[in-house]
Amino acid sequence: MCLAIPALIKSIEGKEAEVEIGGITRRISLWLTPEAKVGDYVLLHTGYAISIIDQQEAEETLRLFAEIAEETR
Repeated sequence: MCLAIPALIKSIEGKEAEVEIGGITRRISLWLTPEAKVGDYVLLHTGYAISIIDQQEAEETLRLFAEIAEETR
């Protein structure tokens, strides 16, 4: 099973972006989503943005991940 998580693009430089996930920033590849822009949410898998998703879907997914994490504590 593969897992992709929503990440918010904060800046773009060439084919790489800096994204924010739960207060943590990471550099990722945009090779698979060259149309992505600052402010977009992308699904992140193994360091690659694999698709662009809307803000509502991203926020709901992040909320569910937080709920699951809380239940497993």
